[in-house]
Amino acid sequence: MTAIVEHRADAPAPTPGAGSTGLRNYYLLRALVAAAWVAAAFAIGGTSWLAGAILLIAYPAWDALANLGDAARNGGLARNPSQALNVAVSTVTAAAVAATITDMKTVIGIFGAWAILAGLLQLATGVRRWKTYGAQWAMILSGAQSALAGGHFLSRALGSAVPDVRVVAPYAAFGAFYFLLSALLLSFRRKG
Repeated sequence: MTAIVEHRADAPAPTPGAGSTGLRNYYLLRALVAAAWVAAAFAIGGTSWLAGAILLIAYPAWDALANLGDAARNGGLARNPSQALNVAVSTVTAAAVAATITDMKTVIGIFGAWAILAGLLQLATGVRRWKTYGAQWAMILSGAQSALAGGHFLSRALGSAVPDVRVVAPYAAFGAFYFLLSALLLSFRRKG
């Protein structure tokens, strides 16, 4: 017989173990998707307008889906307000990028605003998870760096050169690195 566990706000925080395995797997998936996105951005995104457009729309859309799935596995959106807001921000960003995809300066400007907001929300999620899982410093650092990268995107959007998807690729590569590092840290924490 399977017991039903109710998530209550006053319930004690789960101990690292099964929950940290799920979080580790989530971080690994995020790292792999980001790395594949970077490879595609450099391989075809800069030479094919359509491929670049698809990649630029897909990146925030994937972030929205990933945050939605992660929040659902961790008590739902109501228990994870920073991720709930991140889902909304990333969804609006994907739609805004799709609507302005023919104007790359505007697209990169939208990415800049999104990187700032999503980074701060990721930082908040990392801080909140620290008590339960530990090993969140890489996610906190990644969130802060994302916010700073957003400022760089905004400056690129205001510059004279017309950017393409490859401007976003280093940002995504750092994201892949931080997600992989977080997965490794959770793995070592479980073994320790």
